[in-house]
Amino acid sequence: MNPRPYCFFFLFFLVTQLLVAQTKIFDRFEKGFISSKSYENPLYEVNSFEITFTSPSGRKKTVRGFWDGDNKWKVRFMPDELGLWTFESSSSDQSNSGLHGIKGEFDCVENDSELDLFQKGPIIHQKGSYHLSHLNGFPFFWTAGTAWNGALKSTDEEWDFYLNHRVTHHYNTIQLVTTQWRGGTTNAEGEVAFTGSGRIILNPTFFQRIDQKIEEANQKGLLVSPVVLWALPFGQGTEFSPGYYLPIREAVLLAKYIVARYQGNHVVWNLGGDGKYYGDLEDRWKTIGAAVFGEGKHQGLVTLHPHGTSWIGDLYEDQAWYGLYTYQSSHSKAQNTVDWITKGPVSEHWSMLRPLPFINTEPLYEEIRADATAQDLRNAWYWSIFSAPVAGITYGANGIWPWLREGEDIENHGPSGKVSRWKESLELDGSIQMGYLYEFFNGLEWWRLKPASNLLRDQPGDSTFNQFVSILSDADQSMVLVYTPVRQSFHFFPLSGTTYQAKWFDPKSNKYLDLGSVSGMGDLEFESPFEEDAILVLEKKRD
Repeated sequence: MNPRPYCFFFLFFLVTQLLVAQTKIFDRFEKGFISSKSYENPLYEVNSFEITFTSPSGRKKTVRGFWDGDNKWKVRFMPDELGLWTFESSSSDQSNSGLHGIKGEFDCVENDSELDLFQKGPIIHQKGSYHLSHLNGFPFFWTAGTAWNGALKSTDEEWDFYLNHRVTHHYNTIQLVTTQWRGGTTNAEGEVAFTGSGRIILNPTFFQRIDQKIEEANQKGLLVSPVVLWALPFGQGTEFSPGYYLPIREAVLLAKYIVARYQGNHVVWNLGGDGKYYGDLEDRWKTIGAAVFGEGKHQGLVTLHPHGTSWIGDLYEDQAWYGLYTYQSSHSKAQNTVDWITKGPVSEHWSMLRPLPFINTEPLYEEIRADATAQDLRNAWYWSIFSAPVAGITYGANGIWPWLREGEDIENHGPSGKVSRWKESLELDGSIQMGYLYEFFNGLEWWRLKPASNLLRDQPGDSTFNQFVSILSDADQSMVLVYTPVRQSFHFFPLSGTTYQAKWFDPKSNKYLDLGSVSGMGDLEFESPFEEDAILVLEKKRD
């Protein structure tokens, strides 16, 4: 037997294996295509450009590709299964040999990153739960920062510094905007994402800047929550809110394009930003959401970021694409805002709605009010977290979201001379204390905790709004948390446990004060030991 043919076959097999592209699991796969035709406006002339991926086990997933300038097109995709994937493209212009019927394959291999996003998988919502999780089921406590203008304005060095700081202080999510908008009418180079209204023209160069910013955030282990269509329906800057002024057709085309560019990244989508999603605009947003996300040709959960103290309630219960409740409590410390957080629609209605996470993604910002202290910020955070099953919270600073530098004012928001610049703002008290909040909850089985106001005998907040005491408990009262926004005393009804290990947590200093054992029988009275806010932690002693 002549061994040469077999040697040749084996060598050919090794070479072809080496030529197969490799992508790490839970990382971004990218494939370029060269169109055989030129289009004047590809957004309208190519009605669809889609790629169907087939996993090693036979699952199929179709996603949209996108135009990237000249005759360049791309697809981005996140594989979630090890082994050989295959794909095939299809285009509405079947005569385009560069876009239609292109086949390929890649090998999905283990990811050597130690970061949670790449080991535990993308962020999902498990049906029936009130919190976010990684694909492997590990709970994800949303700890976000608003850097709305970060991707538009920052230099590479600034963005790297910002992201590293956020990672060091336990943030895991960055909220940002992906087009020109009210607070950033161009990017740093003076470019916009698109021009026109009734018929728009895309600018891929604008988005290539965003590509790099989102990818870098992911590679540092940070989830990104992009606003697809800023949608402020009133006030200064409405003319820079594409989600509000674009016709529905153009809003859908623009949103599909943005989703196609970033679906291969670790993202949670804000379809609209600062919008009104009820009343006369409800049908508009349901139409846009269904058109962009209803077919499931994307990766990532979807929400709507509403304007301050607005509530959509059960209006989107029948919208399968809507994946988590996010809300904005606004930038006030007045009674109407505090009551809205502590006694309002979230606390009243969460148990009556489809089980989803409830997250305040824009509470009181640091330095947005001259009379707002870090304690006021913490009050808004903890009241929000305690108002529904625990899921997470967002931090914001008035100098960070606009990416404010020396000599600049916040665009379309008036003078901002007394506001710290973005880099200085990173060291503000609230910015650092958000990291303490994450550490506190990360040390608990927080995903088991739900509001338990019935355990409180008397509510100080009924007589003085900013003294509202909030309570969380797990199902069998083996863990009870009590948040008091000021130094005061409060009374419990008897608890189910006989003996608890008790301690106080100081959200300002990130320190604990051990109280030892306390009885859960009979009326319980506690007085907080710290000058500002505090959390009482009661953990049932195990036999």
